[in-house]
Amino acid sequence: MSSHSESHGIVQWHSTTIVGVKRGDRIVIAGDGQVSMGNTVMKPNARKVRRIGEDGKVVAGFAGATADAFTLFERLEKKLEQYNGQLLRAAVELTKDWRTDKYLRNLEALMIVADKENLLVLTGNGDVLEPEGGITAIGSGGNYALAAAKAIAEYEDDPEQIARKAMKVAADICVFTNGNVTVEEV
Repeated sequence: MSSHSESHGIVQWHSTTIVGVKRGDRIVIAGDGQVSMGNTVMKPNARKVRRIGEDGKVVAGFAGATADAFTLFERLEKKLEQYNGQLLRAAVELTKDWRTDKYLRNLEALMIVADKENLLVLTGNGDVLEPEGGITAIGSGGNYALAAAKAIAEYEDDPEQIARKAMKVAADICVFTNGNVTVEEV
């Protein structure tokens, strides 16, 4: 996402990099900690990757406006409860609501979510995407992290190492990404 956007005359705070890597029976999501407003770093250590759902069996990371992302976290948690922890079903239902609900449609965020079986990207367009090759990334530094992770995966099998190295590359290139990385594994 861009460094900031105007919505109803209010500057939205966002910009980040989130990367997800699936290798074998391990899935890792990593994200940086930078929150920017325009070209100013407002907070260097935000936690944009977290465990959600019953017993924290789902990991989610967001890129976009912080308040919007928290709204989506809460909605996804409710869908997980409603569908007995089935992430794929909950994700499909959330994105349906996100695309069609008048309020949700205006939310500016993307999410990477994972459980033991699934690594998914959720968008406000109603997309539930399973990344090819088990690697995905979102946010302002997402393309840098994605390219780096795909290259690193050629010689590295550990998903945490792939994610950490990809985040370092993104932080070195993208001014809206920093090296304060949070990593969660499912």
